[in-house]
Amino acid sequence: MRENLFEMGANFDDGWSFDNKEKPSKQKSIEIKAPEKHQLYFAKEKRRGKVVTIVKPFCLEEKTLKELLATLKKRLGTGGTIKGESLEFQGEVQENLRTQLETLGYRFKR
Repeated sequence: MRENLFEMGANFDDGWSFDNKEKPSKQKSIEIKAPEKHQLYFAKEKRRGKVVTIVKPFCLEEKTLKELLATLKKRLGTGGTIKGESLEFQGEVQENLRTQLETLGYRFKR
């Protein structure tokens, strides 16, 4: 296998770099906040005719966010997933979700 398919007689040894060789890693610097410091809000979307309840933004570590999701899914009896820094739940569970998160110490925007 050849090293470079696009040489065509050019000399790339003089400090040239290939864009496709090294891609910068995306490092997210998320500030970890305590539950009482969060300012969460709800959003609703319809996907394939069904309602999805979204709560965001969470400023937690990935492991902590997964544990929170598992706890809330058990308490609500519904499915859910993590998308970025938000939690998505199947169905219209806004009222039950708000009470469960407030018992865990999270706050919402008014």
